[in-house]
Amino acid sequence: MADEIINRVAQSKLMVVDLEDFYPEGERFVFDIKDWLYEGFVLREKEFRQLVNDYDWSTHQNQYVALTCSTDAIIPAWAYMLLTVELQPYVNNVCIGDLETLETVIYLDIINTLDLKPYIDKPIIIKGCANKPVPSNAYIMLSSKLKPVAKSIMYGEACSSVPLFKRK
Repeated sequence: MADEIINRVAQSKLMVVDLEDFYPEGERFVFDIKDWLYEGFVLREKEFRQLVNDYDWSTHQNQYVALTCSTDAIIPAWAYMLLTVELQPYVNNVCIGDLETLETVIYLDIINTLDLKPYIDKPIIIKGCANKPVPSNAYIMLSSKLKPVAKSIMYGEACSSVPLFKRK
């Protein structure tokens, strides 16, 4: 009779943290304001404010929105702030930047509110290889957040992990 195969990883106190598990559902949208600028480069306050007033902001209900300008126009801070004020009642989150910046902001919120109690004095593997757009910054933020409480931190898979930290 063959020896029984035992999954030691499943029996260990090792905790696997997969950032994909935290990925929030919701459409990601890049809001490019270049079309709201005179010739794509000049922000005229009166016309800009009129476009803001006429726009149906509810079309962004439950979205994650990245505000950007794809031209080399210089956009004053108040313009992005005005857009944010209008978007805020509808969106899950908003930032200035591209989709990667947006995902980083989303994960920053998630990681900042992460309950650390389950990870206290535990060996942790932060799982790599995501199918969802988990930004590289999320891995850095998570390892930084877990270091003060973890017994050890590794990256990868249980069968081939890279050690990153071990408490002395």
